[in-house]
Amino acid sequence: MLEAGFGKVDITPRVGVDLCGFGPFVSRHSIGVRDRLWARAVALRAGGQTAVIISCDLVGVVLEITHRTRALICAGSDVDAAAVMVHCTHTHSGPNTVSRLAGWGDPDPPYIEVLPGKLAQAGLAAVADLKPATLSHAATPCEGIGLNREYDVDHPPLEEVLDEDWRPAKPELTDTVCHVLRLDVEGGEGGFLVSFGCHPVVCCEQTRYIHGDYCGVAMGLLERERPGVTGLFLQGAQGDVNTCVVHKPEPESLLALDVVAGRLARAVRRGLAEARPLAVDDLRAAVREVAFTRRDWGLDELRRRLAEQEAILHAPDADDGDRSVRMATVYAIALRALIQRAEAGGSLQPASELQGISLGPLAFLGAPFEIFQAIKNEVRDASARDLPLVMGLTNDMLGYAPDRTAAARGGYAADMVPLMVGELPFADIHDELARELKALDADLG
Repeated sequence: MLEAGFGKVDITPRVGVDLCGFGPFVSRHSIGVRDRLWARAVALRAGGQTAVIISCDLVGVVLEITHRTRALICAGSDVDAAAVMVHCTHTHSGPNTVSRLAGWGDPDPPYIEVLPGKLAQAGLAAVADLKPATLSHAATPCEGIGLNREYDVDHPPLEEVLDEDWRPAKPELTDTVCHVLRLDVEGGEGGFLVSFGCHPVVCCEQTRYIHGDYCGVAMGLLERERPGVTGLFLQGAQGDVNTCVVHKPEPESLLALDVVAGRLARAVRRGLAEARPLAVDDLRAAVREVAFTRRDWGLDELRRRLAEQEAILHAPDADDGDRSVRMATVYAIALRALIQRAEAGGSLQPASELQGISLGPLAFLGAPFEIFQAIKNEVRDASARDLPLVMGLTNDMLGYAPDRTAAARGGYAADMVPLMVGELPFADIHDELARELKALDADLG
């Protein structure tokens, strides 16, 4: 028998904290709350096992926050740590909760300190809410939201993409299907989960209002239509898929935010109406600790690269308002930390984790990356189960997992972002991540 329960806790920071995203040292101090941020949790129990999935309206978390959240949930329930998953939607209009992401908004120490307790509160509320449930699923068309920013980079004008008939030139390089999981409990609908992959950002550097980007806005809209029902958004492979509107002026961005959110909400409504029952007989959870191979940069190479950045910073015409100077500052901070770690004998090949939770024919496969579509497709096609759902930004945040083509080409996702999060670029992340996610899927039986 399947049981399910839901919890929801407000995690909106106080106005004035830095918002995360849109460039180095842009000082995006929040000036108001457009939409509140939430930690939404579902607890699932079957075959004597219980799992908790928490979806947060945050850019990401680090593994330390996940571990602290798990410890609090384990202390207050019988849930195993390996069955607690902390997932993020990756909003760029919330606080910086990834301390290693230097320059992308200063983390707020009081907020970081209270966050694990709030996430655990949502998870424990979900466990306390467990009751007999039925699980239903639908895969519905979800189009007109994203375009592939690596291979379909021509962003159309606003008036074109706001037309309801707009579609990207290469829809096959995006997610075009939204998976909707409806959980009905005694007395009606208890909650739902939505799996879809698209970078959530619609807004721009000038917007300073707190909100959960289009996916957070859509979940809030759907919850208001269903009082007492909780909806979790599970971010899929979004590393190379942007929304159709991004980096526009603030008035256009805020208009588009509601339009794009409305498109997702319509797809979810259809999915909730069309969902059909799934047979669930067991639940399993597994965690794999993995150190993904980084490029072999020794101390000499790190010092050479630091000298390149310091040449920019020490140039006679260097201006702290110039983006190139601010970006060089990000790299210099990261390279100095890596040099210090290497000189102290520390590893430049840090480990993180992958986590899987299976529920009958369904599997949630979580990884700490912004995953490219090609990797997700490879894992999905190799799985023997009916519904393998690949989730990025889960339990930790290590930057992008680019596909082979993008990695070979280099640039922002492959070369720049790893240093932005204070680590070396990956050597072979496509093959290694795909292999480990397939193994994780197999671990679940």
